[in-house]
Amino acid sequence: MLPTLLSILTALFVARAAPISINSTVVCSAGQCIQGFTNTTIGTILSSSNVPSDVILLPGQYTSTTNPQLLHQLLTSSSTSSSPSTGFNASALSLPLNVALQPGLAIYPQALYSGQAEFSALPTSPPSNSSPTPFSAGSIAMSSNLWIAVTAGSNRIILWDSVPDVSQLPGISSLSLSAVESNACSPQCSGAGVCSASGQCTCPSGFNGSSCEVCAKGFFGPSCQACPAGCTTCDDGISGSGRCLSSTVANLSSACNCLNGVCGSNGQCTCNAGWTTASNGTQCATCAPGFFLDGNGNCAVCELGCQQCADGSGICVTCKQGFTQDANDRTKCDAVQSVTSSGTVCPDGSFSNGSTCQPCSPSCSTCSGSTSNDCIVCGNGQFSLGGSCVPTNGNGVCDGSSMVANNNKHECDSCPAKCTSCGIPNFNVASTINQLQCATCLPGFVLSNGLCVESCPSGTFLSPTDNLTCTACSSQCGACVGAANFCLTCNGGQLASGGQCVSSCPSNTITSAGTCTTCHPDCATCSGTSFNQCSSCSSNRPVLSNGRCLPTCSKTQFFDSASGSCQSCDSSCSSCSGAGPSNCLACSSSSSVLRGGSCVPANCNGNDTTTATVVPGLGVCLSELVSVPQGSGTSGSVPLPTITGLNSPTAVNGGRRLAWWEILLMTLGCVFIFVCVLALFRRRMRAKRAKRTAAFAAAKNIDARGVGWRGKLSSLLSSISPFSRGPRISKEDKVALHVERLRNQEEERHMAALGELGVGPGLLAAPGSQYSRSVRGGGSVAADTESLYSQVTGLPPRAPVPRKPVNMRGILERGPSSSSRISGTTVSNVRSVPETSEAQRYAKSVEERDGLGPGGGGDTYWLVPAGTGTSQASRNPFRK
Repeated sequence: MLPTLLSILTALFVARAAPISINSTVVCSAGQCIQGFTNTTIGTILSSSNVPSDVILLPGQYTSTTNPQLLHQLLTSSSTSSSPSTGFNASALSLPLNVALQPGLAIYPQALYSGQAEFSALPTSPPSNSSPTPFSAGSIAMSSNLWIAVTAGSNRIILWDSVPDVSQLPGISSLSLSAVESNACSPQCSGAGVCSASGQCTCPSGFNGSSCEVCAKGFFGPSCQACPAGCTTCDDGISGSGRCLSSTVANLSSACNCLNGVCGSNGQCTCNAGWTTASNGTQCATCAPGFFLDGNGNCAVCELGCQQCADGSGICVTCKQGFTQDANDRTKCDAVQSVTSSGTVCPDGSFSNGSTCQPCSPSCSTCSGSTSNDCIVCGNGQFSLGGSCVPTNGNGVCDGSSMVANNNKHECDSCPAKCTSCGIPNFNVASTINQLQCATCLPGFVLSNGLCVESCPSGTFLSPTDNLTCTACSSQCGACVGAANFCLTCNGGQLASGGQCVSSCPSNTITSAGTCTTCHPDCATCSGTSFNQCSSCSSNRPVLSNGRCLPTCSKTQFFDSASGSCQSCDSSCSSCSGAGPSNCLACSSSSSVLRGGSCVPANCNGNDTTTATVVPGLGVCLSELVSVPQGSGTSGSVPLPTITGLNSPTAVNGGRRLAWWEILLMTLGCVFIFVCVLALFRRRMRAKRAKRTAAFAAAKNIDARGVGWRGKLSSLLSSISPFSRGPRISKEDKVALHVERLRNQEEERHMAALGELGVGPGLLAAPGSQYSRSVRGGGSVAADTESLYSQVTGLPPRAPVPRKPVNMRGILERGPSSSSRISGTTVSNVRSVPETSEAQRYAKSVEERDGLGPGGGGDTYWLVPAGTGTSQASRNPFRK
């Protein structure tokens, strides 16, 4: 980013002050426009055939209702074209229109954003050169959520807002740019990361983490560079040294399913001596015939004369022809003695040809024939290999093979499983097989003390010259890497620092497990290796906050180098470089401007008090950007063209009238909503009523199966079905039943009222009585079923007789032939006459005889005692 910025600053050095434009221009902010002459080039230029002058829109948001009327006409006109200045987006005119600088900064050679600007976009990677770059500028425009770090002498200053006039900054004569960063990231990025305008930390190659605070796997050091070529693993991490810990291995045995062999370039596996393919298909995984698996996992050759021996013990299972198993040592097979036909035993070095003993070949110590291929035990320093005797070299390696001589077995034995070649140094007749040492190993194994192992043991390191041999570290190192004297740990209580053994760790390192570990690059000193464990900070990231070193304080604070902390700015400053009202870099009030580091009243000239303010984000009055002629009568004045709507507020036409179909749709929609609400309300009420009915039925133990829509539907179907049980009652019958109930109730109330007045039932029953009531159809006032009192005494009751409520179900179930007062189709008005008892008939006869009954006259009690003695026959039914 800085090389690009250097070219920008170079162009600014040679920029010259341009004279004020001779053509009138309208400069507008959101809410106010001024016509005049200007050199301001910031923003977007609007042109239209309907307006005689160009219109410069300063940064801000513009809508169709933004004042004045001129802006409304331009922004809503299809003939308007736009031409954004340097650093502003070239976009089509669409409302709302946002005129804003792209993420970055624009440097103008003159004050008040005048002259040809040079734009520098927000960098996407850290600067390669950390030294500040001097530059000269008249004014600086910055996008939102951006800050730049500049140095003025020995002071480091953070600018958060656009600067309309650099000369008004406090105590600044020359500037050097050191950083341009976005403030959108939270938490802030580490020193290696770059905050994008979207609020994400962008990490350079090799860095990782949400804040780009760590190195990715395989990268090391403060700059997170890649591990050396050929290394599988190295001392990586942001505090790592980068030393190679393990090298890349080519042609691994596992690449061709080869366990104890070497993969060739053609992918074929070549097994080490003594190994062959196992039954599961893995190559070089089991011992070949004539070999057995010993306790070290190696395939050793069977004893001489043994054709097959057992794994682990080496006991011979099958001896070769001409051999028998040794009785004392079952691992061995002894050769059958050579005997002539006469029974003579041939001595060693001879064999029987039948009748005599003949000498063996000079190559044989014992034999079964005359040639060198008939040797049983080879002689003259030779060893048996595949039925032949072969010599060895000075390391005991049998000629024509990778096998080594075994003096005890008198034959060539195999190398250990992971060795591709081996030998016995200074081999002689006294050498034993346990003196064997590997010379080369299978890929992926290293050579340590004559053995092939997976990694170098402690106190040794892998020699970088052959990447095979483990070499001992120097005496002062507990562990080393790459060289004998590059210590990872030290002996004698010393600490390893940068490969050297020291008594104490230097600054910017901490002691950890016997080593001096470097602090995170963001920290000057630290308590741990993480980027949030800083104890002190460097000058380019001076702010210590919660263990992190940050490049800046907040916008309303400044860094006090004396106390090493952030201090609040004066209330008149929105950002500052020091304490007090005279160190402001931008003003907090919209009615103040910066003059020599102090915020003073702006005294802007505007159409009204609401528009005569500082342009937001630019820190300057609109009237300062435009030179307006004093009047047409002034000498040398240039007349300005008349522009309609320049000072008029925006008048937005009212909304159009709705069409008839739109009104109809709205009405139908309202009706539909009302109906839906009403239906929901009724449904809710029915649900509540059904709930109360169910509760009542449950309390009264009433069958509530008819409640609800299912019961109603069942009743409806039953009423219209010709197969429904029970008679159907017409509407007229229901009315008659209701009237009958009302008549009965009124009759009971009437008789109760007369009883309270002292009128007896006898008087009521008298035909001529003024209280008598005619009974429909000639019926009496008595109940359908007389009371027990009337049946016994034959007299009407003295009080109203309790009546049962009409049983509708009983009435309806009785057919037309029933004795009910209600027939199947009509309601009868004739009361049924109950059967008279014997007592009633006797009482009636007495009444008729004495004239005391109803209609007989007299007010005396009409029941006269009659003779009931035994002397005469009594007609009293109670004595029968």
